[in-house]
Amino acid sequence: MADTCGQVLLGSGLTVLSHPLMYIKVLVQVGHEPLPPSLGRNMFGRQVYQLPGLFAYAKHIAKVDGKAGLFNGLAPRLCAGTIGTIVHSRVLQKCQDGDINVTGDQKPEDGSLLHVVNETTKEMIARSCATIVTHPFHVITLRCMVQFIGRETKYSGAFDSILTVYREEGILGFFAGLIPRLLGDVLSLWICNLLAHLVNTYAIDDSMSHTGEIKNCSQAVTGFFASILTYPFVLVSNIMAVNNCGLAGGLPPYASVYPTWVDCWRHLNTEGNMSRGNSLFFRKLPAGKTYAIDQKRFF
Repeated sequence: MADTCGQVLLGSGLTVLSHPLMYIKVLVQVGHEPLPPSLGRNMFGRQVYQLPGLFAYAKHIAKVDGKAGLFNGLAPRLCAGTIGTIVHSRVLQKCQDGDINVTGDQKPEDGSLLHVVNETTKEMIARSCATIVTHPFHVITLRCMVQFIGRETKYSGAFDSILTVYREEGILGFFAGLIPRLLGDVLSLWICNLLAHLVNTYAIDDSMSHTGEIKNCSQAVTGFFASILTYPFVLVSNIMAVNNCGLAGGLPPYASVYPTWVDCWRHLNTEGNMSRGNSLFFRKLPAGKTYAIDQKRFF
């Protein structure tokens, strides 16, 4: 219990600190570009026209809504983080107590591939349960953020937002964008753990000094690599969570109305926008797109 409380407090602190970053990323993901391109330098020092980065975007939001505006949607996100941490911890403990072993009755040897598969399966179950339970708060968080585009106040509080979603979309509205989010989480987890196992087994010699630190580093690197590969699932999930919900950011011209998340994926892929919002630094202009200053977007 004490460990769970510590995780909740730590997670809440990190959530507060990282919230402006997520806020800006979500607005970029749906296509909102309130500032025109400017002449700057890329990472190689060459002069190029590029889109405003994280700090310029944050400064713009603070100018419009004040510094407190950078924390729109924080309350439901904190709720999601707290509930998710508790659910994840409880489910994972149940999996451990139940001694789930997907490899059979024989307990796999520590460090073996079967052991990795077994532990990853338990973590997958725990993460998936936490994601499903907290997704309604995730949807509300995203919609509170996207209101910035049309200056709406439709989602003003956690309780009122719950009533709004239920009244307009029913129960299914709370789970908009859930499938690609789950798929992305599961794929990212398996890619990360299996790649880390391969690196630790075949590329790192146990006789090397600081083996533990090196293995931890390899886990972080493979996690970063997995997040890049599965980013399109995150993008599609977030777009579908706000799509056709009555907010300007979920309707044309920012987004088409997509019947399913597969249609959204296909449309983004056709336009070459599968990595939109992945980076908030050194943002290059979209190829073949024209900036519309009145609509604050590219078309």
